[in-house]
Amino acid sequence: MSARGEVRSGGHIVIGNARVNNLRNVSLRIPKGRLTVFAGVSGSGKSSVVFDTIAVESQRQLGESFPSFIRNRLPRYERPDAEVVANLSTAIVVDQKPVGGNSRSTVGTMTDVHPVLRVLFSRHGKPEAGESTRFSFNDPQGMCPACEGLGRAVRVDQDALIDEDKSLNDGAIRFPSFAKGTFQWQLYAESGLFDPDLPVKKFSAADHNKLLHGSGFKVDRAGRNGVYKNEYEGVLLRFDRRYLKKGLDSLAERERAAVEEVVHEGPCPECRGGRLNEAALASKIDGRSIADLTALEVDELIDLLAGLDLPAAKPIVASALAALRRISDIGLGYLTLDRETPTLSGGESQRLKTVRHLGSSLTDLTFIFDEPSTGLHPRDVHRLNELLIALRDKGNTVLVVEHDRDVLRIADRVVEMGPGAGAEGGEVVFEGTVAQLRRARTPTGRAMRSVPGIKERFREPTGTLPVRRAKLHNLKEVSVDFPTGVLTTVTGVAGSGKSTLVAGVLPLQHPDVVVVDQSSTGLSPRSVPATYLEVMDRVRGVFAEASGKDPGLFSFNSTGACPSCKGRGVIQTDLAYLDPVTTTCEACGGSRYRPEALEHTLDGRTIADVLAMTTDDALEFLADEDVRARLALLSEVGLGYLALGRPLSTLSGGERQRLKLASRLRETGNTYVLDEPTTGLHMSDVGRLLALLDRLVDAGNTVIVIEHDLDVVRHSDWIVDLGPEAGRHGGEVVFEGTPAGLLEAEGSHTARCLIADLEECAPRRRNG
Repeated sequence: MSARGEVRSGGHIVIGNARVNNLRNVSLRIPKGRLTVFAGVSGSGKSSVVFDTIAVESQRQLGESFPSFIRNRLPRYERPDAEVVANLSTAIVVDQKPVGGNSRSTVGTMTDVHPVLRVLFSRHGKPEAGESTRFSFNDPQGMCPACEGLGRAVRVDQDALIDEDKSLNDGAIRFPSFAKGTFQWQLYAESGLFDPDLPVKKFSAADHNKLLHGSGFKVDRAGRNGVYKNEYEGVLLRFDRRYLKKGLDSLAERERAAVEEVVHEGPCPECRGGRLNEAALASKIDGRSIADLTALEVDELIDLLAGLDLPAAKPIVASALAALRRISDIGLGYLTLDRETPTLSGGESQRLKTVRHLGSSLTDLTFIFDEPSTGLHPRDVHRLNELLIALRDKGNTVLVVEHDRDVLRIADRVVEMGPGAGAEGGEVVFEGTVAQLRRARTPTGRAMRSVPGIKERFREPTGTLPVRRAKLHNLKEVSVDFPTGVLTTVTGVAGSGKSTLVAGVLPLQHPDVVVVDQSSTGLSPRSVPATYLEVMDRVRGVFAEASGKDPGLFSFNSTGACPSCKGRGVIQTDLAYLDPVTTTCEACGGSRYRPEALEHTLDGRTIADVLAMTTDDALEFLADEDVRARLALLSEVGLGYLALGRPLSTLSGGERQRLKLASRLRETGNTYVLDEPTTGLHMSDVGRLLALLDRLVDAGNTVIVIEHDLDVVRHSDWIVDLGPEAGRHGGEVVFEGTPAGLLEAEGSHTARCLIADLEECAPRRRNG
């Protein structure tokens, strides 16, 4: 039956001849009301099917159901390149993008637990403080007036801002916008109030106070067109009004960095970090304020609320407990409700987003998850599985892009894309049950039945990197020696203190340690892999030599940029309070270049064609040895499928980390710290990553990996296991030793999971 004929089947999502990105006329029938896992190597086309075809078409058609006034203010989605995408239901995408927000967004506000607690205190807190808004730190009626509900006070470090040994003419005010010659500098140095050549420390007491705190009068300031009268404002008053009152989050990145050099931050002295005004903090239940409750870990708060003797508040407490238990059930019981959402990891963000939907009574939805096991210890994956099954059993369709064996095992159906990445992928190489997958001759099938055992030989350390009395966050005065010259894996359940110890304390005590994490690369949206690896200048030079033109013509950041989109490739329409609408630039078709740049070719390819190439394709096309050497590093870290011109802002956390690693691979004698480098990697690619880490160690480096993947644990020379649990119940070293010794460790969740995995996979290894 043709794909068009299958549309009549109401029990399946139907895709016919999809050609999005690298998909090669993919046709699929995905059962509705079931849990389908999409597997395949990175770049094989999983996301192209699930996110770029199903999710986009669902959201596009949903948008078309609104009146034109609303449609014009919603994000616009282009119709996916497919003959048929039918039988869709409303798609809810639960991805790993950080929740974002600012300091006013917390776990409590995101999960709607905080509003329930506000109702509880407004009705049962003593003394009464008024309605529920009186307990909101985001409402003027409830927020602390001193910190405006942020709970923190940012104060100027006077010694850092002003060098009193210098005069105003010598640059006593150490801040860029107060530098000599600026408008603000003129208010002080040319107003006639002070001797601009006298060191500030020699000012009289009255002048010193006037310089810092004076106000309430005007001064003359010479301008281009004469003398102006300006309101005088002391340096500290002016700095506070211009940079601190608005909050650091409101500042541009460069401006904020400069401000952070001359300020220090701490708890608000008035509310002591509670965010609320005096009346709200004074209202208590069983001797605790609402701020006291939100400072507790979720598991602690569950126990406290469950023990409350307030019969009249039973319905409110039950509502709060239901939401809190959902958070705990997904393995996030160590979080506090006052934790700011921008500080959450991608995995934590995704699980909290999912928890919100568990309380919904809506059904017949399509939930789409992007590697939800990310950041989860193997002990907690079963909790994730229970959540996915619960969503399915409520009558929803659940689609999961995933690499984890344990998540694959619960699938009703598996679709594997491949066989390779990029141009080598884009095909359906398997459809069927998990049992059938284990017999399949595909990358995922082979990985499911070929699980490695503990390695037999371990490298001998060349020395140690000691960490002493670490007390950051939940660490309980941890002292540990990390061996040098070997591959060490730091394990433990989420929230046990791994990242705090290795990515936080270790670099503080040993500043030469190189931390390669999954955070943003810190570059502009114009940054692409070719610019990040510093090969773009040479590529432009090759085109310039071949064409006789200036290299700037082949830069989308210079004269070669499309004049319509300014070299961005897209046009973004700002809709004020709504999300911006981004569309492909019609003038350049998304290539970023003006027509003059695309008139010139190299072996038949334009500069835009080269940027559209994958790393592996570019390695074959480009002849420059330096460029090839740098690109080979990308391929070595498993990013051979990455297009040279892909914006870095679109990369996953794992891809960003491997890109950073590729830029550092030529260095030796370093200590590298990698934070969950297997994120986004297919099981078959983990072996490739381990081979790379082995080469790093064998070249004289020390590698310390924060990781949950048991394949990495088995392959390591040394293990440091933290725990035993998360949050206040963690922060201790549970085990130090080889993977073989870990099997004998008592009280280690990692040891139990490793033993269980080895036992389950032993028959397949024997028969493999």
